[in-house]
Amino acid sequence: MAGRRGVAHLVCGRRAKWLVLALWVVVLFLTAPFASKLTDAQDNDAASWLPGSAESTQVLETSQEFRPEQIPAVVVYARDGGLTAGDRARITEDAARLRGLTAHGIRGAETRGPVYDRPVDPRAAEIFVPITMDEQGWQRIAPAVASIRDVVDPGDSGLAVHITGPGGTSADFSKAFEGIDSTLLLAAMGVVVVMLLITYRSPTLLVVPVLAVVAALFTAQALIYFLATHAGLTVNGQSAGILTVLVFGAGTDYALLLVARYREELRRHEDRHEAMARALHRAGPAVLASGATVVLSMLMLLAAEMNSTRGLGPVAAIGVAVALLAMTTLFPALLVICGRWIFWPVIPHHGSADPTERGVWARTGTGIARRPRLVWAVTALALAVCSLGLIQLRAEGISNADAFTGTPDSITGQRVSQKYFPAGSGDPLVVVSDVAGSGRVKLAVARTPGVVPTSLTRPPGTKPVHEGQVLFEATMTDPADSEAAKQTVERVRDAVHEVPGADAQVGGGTAALLDMDKATTHDNRLIIPLVLGVVLLILCALLRALIAPLLLVGTVILSFTAALGLSALAFRHLFDYAGESTDFPLFVFVFLVALGIDYNIFLTTRIREEAAHQGTRRGVVTGLAATGAVITSAGLVLAGTFAALATLPMVAFAEIGFAVALGVLLDTFVVRSVLVTSLFLDIGPKIWWPHRSARESPAIAPKDPAQPVESAEDRPPFA
Repeated sequence: MAGRRGVAHLVCGRRAKWLVLALWVVVLFLTAPFASKLTDAQDNDAASWLPGSAESTQVLETSQEFRPEQIPAVVVYARDGGLTAGDRARITEDAARLRGLTAHGIRGAETRGPVYDRPVDPRAAEIFVPITMDEQGWQRIAPAVASIRDVVDPGDSGLAVHITGPGGTSADFSKAFEGIDSTLLLAAMGVVVVMLLITYRSPTLLVVPVLAVVAALFTAQALIYFLATHAGLTVNGQSAGILTVLVFGAGTDYALLLVARYREELRRHEDRHEAMARALHRAGPAVLASGATVVLSMLMLLAAEMNSTRGLGPVAAIGVAVALLAMTTLFPALLVICGRWIFWPVIPHHGSADPTERGVWARTGTGIARRPRLVWAVTALALAVCSLGLIQLRAEGISNADAFTGTPDSITGQRVSQKYFPAGSGDPLVVVSDVAGSGRVKLAVARTPGVVPTSLTRPPGTKPVHEGQVLFEATMTDPADSEAAKQTVERVRDAVHEVPGADAQVGGGTAALLDMDKATTHDNRLIIPLVLGVVLLILCALLRALIAPLLLVGTVILSFTAALGLSALAFRHLFDYAGESTDFPLFVFVFLVALGIDYNIFLTTRIREEAAHQGTRRGVVTGLAATGAVITSAGLVLAGTFAALATLPMVAFAEIGFAVALGVLLDTFVVRSVLVTSLFLDIGPKIWWPHRSARESPAIAPKDPAQPVESAEDRPPFA
């Protein structure tokens, strides 16, 4: 056994443990200062989210040749009884002062307005203030809008003043992402600490996994920062936030599995170094397979058309890979250095009985073993019924008005603006065409239903012509983020593409939303099968079987559809959310399948180990008894860390957090503990086909699997 545990001894040997600790201290000393700089390396401008080949992306790149990329902040003034003479004088004065602003990328000299809703007895007015969106645009959009707000603050005059438009909305999004790393770090850490305290019932033991996970997070953030600044890796607020949740969730899961196995071995071996070496040797294949599943599944996102989705892939993969490395090196070394006292007050002494062998999960397994076919049939039917909630799913995109859990000023301003002005004002269509066909293109745009015919203008500050092309804008009658506006974009594109020789393209905010929806639909159809294929191949390689992996993948798919169905019902009737983002199903699928399969890996590898000595059916009950408590704890931790996404004031994050947390709980308490267990018990040794274990000798399992589980002897893991 010593040779077979050689790799494990490199981590937890009497001298090696100190070397591992020293190496990690050096790594943290070098990387920790750069971890905090990840926020500065984030790229949250439009191009970082849009699909690179989309028409709106090409228009965005072309428009920058006419002028620096800009978005307008729209100042809306309104008084229900009509603007007074004093109001109009103040608005004119504000416009003059805004023209003098230059801080934070504000191009005050190009300010347009005031524009009134009607020439006589106006009730509302708008001023358009352009803000340059260069490489630093996202970081300074909020300060720019704050500077504008300082100028237009009405005090207690009774005049309603709001800042909306793309600039105002972007500022509110920026505020929502502000401090995302620290917010999620504290929330995830709080969940992990509470759950570890409940699981371990030890105030000392929980410190070790928290230290190891934090070390993994800082290292991953620093590595991603270097790749973002020197290798062109795209990182935005979304991927940075999910990174924190993934590292905490996955890292703590691996810690729980290792601690459970280490505790078993401490009762069998007096030397803690030997106990940890055996624990790593036994749990290592499951942990490595679990980590590889998540890493490879995340890398499948590189096939996405959406830049934001494609960028998330390597960010998440790096985070999980570093967490896996930390929890299989630093974490075991710290445990061995601390010694048995770290488990205080319930210290596992050599020779003491394992309290899990006759616990609730042992009784659950023996209960399922009495009528396994009935159990799995009822469980599968219940999950299928939950999946019917999918008819309530509205993954068609979320408008700006529905994107926040609260109602920021930009959304209030948008509603006020739509009351008095064309709903699409402030976020126009952007059309680029060749000079020769520009007249016919403008005529085609003006005649398109959904476009205000008199709104076609060349934006101020733009070049009249650049390399034989012209640029102009057009206002739509519908809100820029509405489905009706997207349909208008489709009609405009059809109209201008038919103009011969014009080479016209249509972009702008609405066009970008439309292109994102199309790209996400493509990504859903491509990436979901790829992830399923990766998971199936890893399970086949790990279990050296075909029937078991196919069944496990099937149960995870059923768990995913049930979680999605229940989530859709909750969003409609409990939280009253208007809908889901188009990438919602993809993200939930990737996280649930990649992370949810972990628990099936932990359970089935233990079943396989036990089946080699006492038969498959008996091994199922023993495996469930041995892993039930730790997998349940791991599921609660992972669900809690994803639920931490709800601390962000963004509906999309709250929905992903809720759905993944719910799916993990279903996977932990229903799919893995009931459905998988009953299926394995019903099918028996044939579950391992085509491996020779499927031809199990009856002599290997003489006892009834429904009998209580006995203590497992100290034996090597399955070959």
